[in-house]
Amino acid sequence: MKNIKIKTFVLSFFAMILVTGLMSCKKDDAETPSKSSHKVVFKLVASAGSNISTVVYGYDGQVTTATSLSGTTWSSPEITVPAGTISLNIAGGATGANASSTLKAQIYVDGELKGEGTSSGSVLSASASFGL
Repeated sequence: MKNIKIKTFVLSFFAMILVTGLMSCKKDDAETPSKSSHKVVFKLVASAGSNISTVVYGYDGQVTTATSLSGTTWSSPEITVPAGTISLNIAGGATGANASSTLKAQIYVDGELKGEGTSSGSVLSASASFGL
């Protein structure tokens, strides 16, 4: 039974990533790629007693997945995204300590918070996107 819940959570999580990716790829003539490189850090922050388990993050087609995580905070290494990058995305999953637990997914570009998404409850799934 627990194995089915985990599989359902993982499938839901990756479905959310797919939808987020497709939404960030909309065709818009006014949207132009970044003309310079940027330093990017992706972060997850969960409330006390929660446990971060999975994160998927990246830019354009460059996606990284980290699983079997633990703790209330996670941060990617600083990534230099090249000129021409269009979108940055992060999605994370965690188990909350209770129904009022929270999870924040954050995107920092050149040291500034540019994108943030929040989830609350005992099963947490937060995502954030930012277009350069």
